[in-house]
Amino acid sequence: MPLLKSSIKHMKQSVARRARRLPFKTSMKTQIRKVTVLVKADKLADAAKALPIAFKAIDMAAKKNIIHWKNAARKKSSLSRMVARVK
Repeated sequence: MPLLKSSIKHMKQSVARRARRLPFKTSMKTQIRKVTVLVKADKLADAAKALPIAFKAIDMAAKKNIIHWKNAARKKSSLSRMVARVK
């Protein structure tokens, strides 16, 4: 537990920022998981429909600096290749 006043404030800010950012990361992971599960179940049409939704979630996380933009590009690329490989 922090003792200094500035450290206490920093801890409160960190908790607030984490709470504000967490839904974007959770949404991104959920959408990626949906596409992955659909591809593994060989439901290509559904996976292709879910892909733009996953891309939007990844882009939002990158825009909010929750993940690095290169990490976002890597995630999008791997999802695209996963869906394209099944075709």
